[in-house]
Amino acid sequence: MLRSVSRAALLCPPYNYRCFIISAAARNLFAPKQALFRGTGGGGVRLNIRAMAASVSSSSGKANGEVQLLNGVYDNYGGVVVQMTESMDSKLFASLIKSSLSHWKQEGKKGVWIKMPIELVNLVEVAVKEGFWYHHAEPTYLMLVNWIPGGANTLPANASHRVGVGAFVMNEKREVLVVQEKSGRFRGTGIWKFPTGVVDQGEDICKAVVREVKEETSIDAEFVEVVSFRQSHQSFFGKSDLFFMCMMRPLSFDIQKQDTEIEAAQWMLLEEYMAQPFVQKEELLKHIISICLAKLEGGGYSGFTPVPTTSTFSDQNNYLYYNVVDLKRSNI
Repeated sequence: MLRSVSRAALLCPPYNYRCFIISAAARNLFAPKQALFRGTGGGGVRLNIRAMAASVSSSSGKANGEVQLLNGVYDNYGGVVVQMTESMDSKLFASLIKSSLSHWKQEGKKGVWIKMPIELVNLVEVAVKEGFWYHHAEPTYLMLVNWIPGGANTLPANASHRVGVGAFVMNEKREVLVVQEKSGRFRGTGIWKFPTGVVDQGEDICKAVVREVKEETSIDAEFVEVVSFRQSHQSFFGKSDLFFMCMMRPLSFDIQKQDTEIEAAQWMLLEEYMAQPFVQKEELLKHIISICLAKLEGGGYSGFTPVPTTSTFSDQNNYLYYNVVDLKRSNI
């Protein structure tokens, strides 16, 4: 977790700095999240540092004439990422932060990220007193960040949007799949609504909506298209919201509702669904129904189909959503 640098080395220019190598596992630790650590505008050099075996006995952060620094990895944007793994005295941690920030400032580094696991929560206050602030939190860690130059920064903000999906599922009887929820704004209102849900981290939109329909109603459904999407703001703890309405094709028809979240579920004639007072007053739903009917009844409407593709921005396969029908018609 720590590394030693001689005081003389602290005075050397960055191009004389000798890099140490860490294991492949440590190198991969931050690789999936490098896109998150934008923040300097420069193409920083990645620094790999070997964890040092020597322990530190003095609270000043110095041992045998060397200055102790926090282990870190240089990201591609002139910043440093520190993964905290070991507990330590808070005074020692404060000393390490001070010496590390001083060293990184001399090297021209800007953004510093500290990933603090929940079991080291006692060190958070120390980091905050040294100028770090909260960036985001997950169930097992807190991400802290510091902007060494001071003033306005170019660090990326925390995730700004939540992503949701809705399912329009119609059978051959012109019945749509609808549910009543046990919680949320529609609880106890008697309103029938389309199945909806939130996309999980690392989950594709086209797979999330299939999962949500299955979870809420036990209906197997095939994804057809994204027929529309809506962006709204100040939706969930101040975050914005992206909602994707998806056309689905039912593959099964026997409903078994989810007991924990769903009060009731059924196939309902579309006309009956549309006659609900809430639907009559909701402009958004009127647009969605018109779009879905145009798609189903041959009105020439085409939504967005997920096409598997690859990209240099990710080491995983992903989907590009676009209007496949009109692209084929264009003969390009």
